[in-house]
Amino acid sequence: MIKIIDLRDGRDSGIFEKLASRSQIEYGDVLRRVEDIVGNVKKEGNSAVIKYTEMFDKVSLKEEELKVTPEEIEEAYGKVDRNLLEAIRKARKNIEKFHEKQKEKSWFSTEDDGVILGQLVRPIEVMGIYVPGGTAAYPSSVLMCAMPAKVAGVGKIIMATPPGEGGKVNPVILVTACEAGVEEIYKVGGAQGVAAMAFGTETIPKVDKIVGPGNIYVATAKRIVYGYCDIDMIAGPSEIMVVADDTAEPAFVAADLLSQAEHDELASSVLVTTSEDIAKSVKGEIEKQAERQPRKEMILKSLENYGAIIIVDNLDSAAEVVNRIAPEHLELCIEDPFSFLGSVKNAGAIFLGNYSTESLGDYIAGPNHVLPTSGTARFFSPLNVSDFIKKSSIISYTRKALEKVKDDVILFAESEGLKAHADAVRVRFEE
Repeated sequence: MIKIIDLRDGRDSGIFEKLASRSQIEYGDVLRRVEDIVGNVKKEGNSAVIKYTEMFDKVSLKEEELKVTPEEIEEAYGKVDRNLLEAIRKARKNIEKFHEKQKEKSWFSTEDDGVILGQLVRPIEVMGIYVPGGTAAYPSSVLMCAMPAKVAGVGKIIMATPPGEGGKVNPVILVTACEAGVEEIYKVGGAQGVAAMAFGTETIPKVDKIVGPGNIYVATAKRIVYGYCDIDMIAGPSEIMVVADDTAEPAFVAADLLSQAEHDELASSVLVTTSEDIAKSVKGEIEKQAERQPRKEMILKSLENYGAIIIVDNLDSAAEVVNRIAPEHLELCIEDPFSFLGSVKNAGAIFLGNYSTESLGDYIAGPNHVLPTSGTARFFSPLNVSDFIKKSSIISYTRKALEKVKDDVILFAESEGLKAHADAVRVRFEE
């Protein structure tokens, strides 16, 4: 079960190194196998995709069956609970509204000497979403990947997801994709699905960017194809950190820690508190609430290996722990969370107050739940509209404007040994 670690004596328990070690994966044979899959899909297209789909998903598909049909989507709508559909639509609206505020505009500036400078903002043309199948089929991830791309103005959004029994795709995933504006859906999963979108096949279009979660094979394939197209990030195991003082509600804190532990045995759930009483109460609540969880075995392994309740002297010390770990999700269950916000340098998403549970961010609030993990919140941001745009710099000089700086350009070019660069300026002023 989760351990209580007292850092008030100034000693480092080793918890920081243990948490960091979760992302140190030995790829070994996985890398070699995925390289073969990616290479074969690049070379053989649909035939390789169909071969690997039969090998890994135990589903035999013909070439014309790779793409989901309108009839299959209509059938899926008939299978989805109407209340769930309404929740999906509510979430889509909130996610769209939040991301609308992130949009960037092209701009130009004009100087007196005739110089025009600017930045041209344009969306990428084709984006691909990878969606896992089976028990890891998360419609919320479809919304979080698709909606910022739609807001950015991406020309076409496609999706790849593995087929299940009978060559069918999870109906909730199909309906959510349709609601989010995904235009084409393909029944292909794993590394072969990533490769198919990166290189294109006879049926599946080549994309400019691939986003979405997946297992180690999907993550490895995304690493390999990066450069042929862009990717969102290489996501590590999920994590939550809760900062709590003696005003926190132990039952709430325990529930939120459990909500991450049920994801994965490598998931990390950490409480940082200034109160020894809260530490003990939360531990007791965790033990009680874990008993009624269907994924109890996974939760207990996660908490034992990567969970911790850390007691610190004060909130300044808590901030040091937060910024060192840079958690994916950070909850501030303290008396005045807004005053603590300025101390947070590194975190993916920050939830303020006892009623701002992390589950809100996963599903309905609007901010993106595709977040930096494994300490990468030190330099990465949540998935956002900017991830689906590209920027071009605009430069326009008149002869008069160039004449004013020509000698400086020539000096720079010649200092770098690039005579042709210097001559490209000189030639414009030769009589």
